[in-house]
Amino acid sequence: MDFRAALLDQTQIFGDLIRDADPATPVPTCPDWTLKQLFRHVGRGNRWSAQIIADQHLKPLDPRDVREGKPPDDIDGAIDWLNRGVRLIIDAVDHTGPQTRVWTFLGPRPAGWWIRRRLHEVVVHRADAAIATGTDFDLGAELAADAISEWIELMVNNKPPQYALERGQTMHLHATDDGLGPSGEWLVVHDEEGVTWSHDHGKGDVALRGPAKDLLLAITRRRTVADLGLELHGDVAVWDGWLERTGF
Repeated sequence: MDFRAALLDQTQIFGDLIRDADPATPVPTCPDWTLKQLFRHVGRGNRWSAQIIADQHLKPLDPRDVREGKPPDDIDGAIDWLNRGVRLIIDAVDHTGPQTRVWTFLGPRPAGWWIRRRLHEVVVHRADAAIATGTDFDLGAELAADAISEWIELMVNNKPPQYALERGQTMHLHATDDGLGPSGEWLVVHDEEGVTWSHDHGKGDVALRGPAKDLLLAITRRRTVADLGLELHGDVAVWDGWLERTGF
């Protein structure tokens, strides 16, 4: 997958959705936020990560110190500010080198890590904007599947000592889209080595089955299993426990 092209494309779609909406519209999946605040969050986050890469930070950057961290007041200028922000990320990675290690909230990672992270950040927030405006959320199966993988990876690595699953629990997700192959399955296990995940096919204490796009909305707590019509088998408490432990 071309993460750079996808980041540019998804950001443009997100901006176009915001452009046509009332900025005061509440975002139910991000409590207490409006579309204006959601837009600023995404745009500033892109420039924040670009600055981390460009300046090769090895410690967190205060969001208040982000250069040009606020969008212009006019909508055309604001949309341009949003789209230029993702170009700053790509340019910073190219200039710094994709393998140069910089700060991330999971510890030092290659600078190129941020491109995929920001891609899936805007994908999920595009879903937030679509839900807020009553707009259909369309997403290709391959991109949705990779977003699930990236989200699980974040949750597995970001949560100790509060693990995403209790010791001995397992969870399996299975995307029903054609053509995904092993990349459309996820098995999360908490054993004596901690919480790990793979694309293996296996039986979980709880299993969810449905389109990758809907699995993504469920696992990121944007829509419920019932609302999406996903198949859920096994111990519902394991799924509920995962959701309780994986806020971000």
